[in-house]
Amino acid sequence: MSFRRKLLLVFALTVFLSVAAVAVIVLVATRRSFEQAEEEHTNALVQQFQREFDRRGEEVVQQVDAIAAGDQVTRMAVLVSRGSSDYGTFLTDTRAAADNHRLDFLEIVDSTGTILASAQSQAKFGYKEPALNLAHSGPRRAYLKVEDIPEGPVLGLFATRAVTIGETPLYVIGGRRLDKDFVASLVLPTGMRAFLYQNLGGSFSPKFLVDPSGTLRNPEKFAPIIESVRKREEEEAAEPEIIHWSSDPADDESIHAIPLEGPYNQLVGVLLVGNSRRGYVTLERRITYVALIVGGCGILLAILLSSWIASRVTRPVEQLAAAAREVSRGNWDVQVESNASGDLGELTDAFNQMTQELVEQRGKLVQTERVAAWRELARRLAHELKNPLFPLQLTVENLMRARQHSPAMFDEMFQESAATLLAEIANLKNIIGRFSDFSKMPEPKFQRTDINEVVQGVARLFQGQLENTSRPKISLLTELSPDVPEIAADPELLHRALSNLVLNAMDAMPNGGRLTVRTRQHDGRAELQISDTGVGLTPEECERLFTPYYTSKHHGTGLGLAIVQSVISDHAGRISVQSTPGTGSTFVIELPPNLEKLRSNVDVPRTAILK
Repeated sequence: MSFRRKLLLVFALTVFLSVAAVAVIVLVATRRSFEQAEEEHTNALVQQFQREFDRRGEEVVQQVDAIAAGDQVTRMAVLVSRGSSDYGTFLTDTRAAADNHRLDFLEIVDSTGTILASAQSQAKFGYKEPALNLAHSGPRRAYLKVEDIPEGPVLGLFATRAVTIGETPLYVIGGRRLDKDFVASLVLPTGMRAFLYQNLGGSFSPKFLVDPSGTLRNPEKFAPIIESVRKREEEEAAEPEIIHWSSDPADDESIHAIPLEGPYNQLVGVLLVGNSRRGYVTLERRITYVALIVGGCGILLAILLSSWIASRVTRPVEQLAAAAREVSRGNWDVQVESNASGDLGELTDAFNQMTQELVEQRGKLVQTERVAAWRELARRLAHELKNPLFPLQLTVENLMRARQHSPAMFDEMFQESAATLLAEIANLKNIIGRFSDFSKMPEPKFQRTDINEVVQGVARLFQGQLENTSRPKISLLTELSPDVPEIAADPELLHRALSNLVLNAMDAMPNGGRLTVRTRQHDGRAELQISDTGVGLTPEECERLFTPYYTSKHHGTGLGLAIVQSVISDHAGRISVQSTPGTGSTFVIELPPNLEKLRSNVDVPRTAILK
C-alpha cells in the first residue's frame, strides 16, 4: 500500500472514530439526561399522586368524622347500647348519610365486626368486616381497601371512626372510589400519562386497568409489568420497562410501576406512569443524522487534506525515488528540485549532494581507472609481445652468425628462419588485432530486434563447426520462448557477444558435451541463458571473469568476456554467471526493452543477422 493511501486511511479512520466517539458520548449523555428527566417527572407525578391521595384521604376522614358525630349515628349507637334488634331504619339512614357527605361507601359495624348497615350493599348485613381492626389502632389517616359491591370488587379510599355510647362502641367505615376521575385529576407533563391498575383478581385482567382517557389499546401489554410488580420483593427498586406499541421506536413508552399497598402491606393496586420516548428517539435520530453528515464531511475533508499533505510529502519522495532509479541506470548528474522543508528538504539536499559527490568521485575514478587500464594494457602488451619477440631475436642473431661464419650455412638456414619470422610476425599481428578490436568497440545502433532471431543466426553459424567429426561432439539445443518481447538493440553487437559466449562454452567442453541456449520473458525483460556441461568455474574465477585481460586459458587475452560485458552494458542490461566446478556454467543475460532509444516515428528494418 502506497504512503498516499496509508495517509488517507489514517485520516479517514481518525475522523470516523472521532465522530463516532463524539456521537456515542452525546447519545449516552442524552440517554442519561432523558432518563434523569424521566425519573424526575415520575417522582413529581408520584408526589402529586401522594398529595392528591392525602387530600382526598383527608376529605374522607373529615366526612367520616362528621357522620360519626351526627345525630343519625348517635341514635344508632343508643339503640345498639340498649340491645335493640330493630336495625331497619339503619339502612335508610346510612344511605342518606353517604349521599349527604358524597361518600361512595358507608357501613355501620358493631363491636363484634358485624355489619349492621351498608349503603353500598344491603346484602352485606350480618357479615363480618375485617377492616374493623383499624379502629382499635387509632389511625387518623385514610387507607386503601378493596370493597365488594354487587357489581364486583372495587378499590377505594377509606377511613374508620368509633362512636361509643355506653359500653358498646359502634363503628363508622366510609370511603370513596379510586377511579378514572381520580387519575384524571392528576396534572401530567407533556408526553406523560397515568393509569391505575386495581389488583382485584388473581391474574391480570384488562377490566381492572383504569384509563382516564378510555382510549387505551392493547392493554395486555401491561400484563408482564403487573406480574413483575406482584413478584417484586419489598426492598427491590422499581426499574422502568419499555413497551413497544409498534415497529417504530418513536412509539415506545417507558413505564414506571408504583405499587399501592393496603393497611396490612398487601398489594391492592399499581400506579402506572408512562413516559413517551418519542422526544428521545427523535433527538437520537437527529444526533445520528448530524453525526453521519459531519462524518461524511469529515471524511471528504480528510480525503482532500490527506491528498494535499500526501502531495506535499510524497511528491518529493517520488522525485527522489525516480532520481535514485536514474542513478542506478548510470545517470549520476541527476538533481532533485524540491521546495520541501524540514526532514524532506534535508533529505533532498543530501541526495543532491550525494549525486554531486558521485559525479566528482566518478571523474576521479574514471581517471584512475584510465591510468590503471593503460598500465594494465602496457603490461599485457609487454607480456604478449615478449613471447614472439624472443624467437624473432634468436632467429635474426642465428642468421647473422651464419652469415659471418659460413655463407653456405646462411643459405641453408635462410628458408627455415624466414618461416619462423613470418609465423611470429603473424602472431604479433593477431595479438595487436585483438587489442585493436577491444579498443574500437562501436556504439550500438538501436533498432527493433527479435532476440530469438539473433539466437537462431548464431546457432546456424556454429552448427557446421559443432558437427565437425574431427573433434569431440558438442550438441547444440535451442529453447526459444514465443513470449520474448521485441526490444531496441543492435543485433550485430548482440550477435558478436553471443558468439563469444558460445566459443567460450565450446572451449570449456574439450571432451564434448551439450550446449543449450534458452530465451524467455522475465519481468518485462528479455532473458538469454547459455548453459554448457563443461569443466565449470570456481567462485573466485566467477568474480574475476569479466575483468579485462583476465583469462583462465593458457593462450587467451582475457578480452572475450570483457567485450561481451561491454556490449551488454551498452544495452543497459546485466550479465551474470552461475557455475559449479565439474558440472558446467550458465551465463544469464537480461536486456530491458529500451524502446525509448528508437528514433522517433521511424521503424528501422531489422538488420540482417550474420550467418
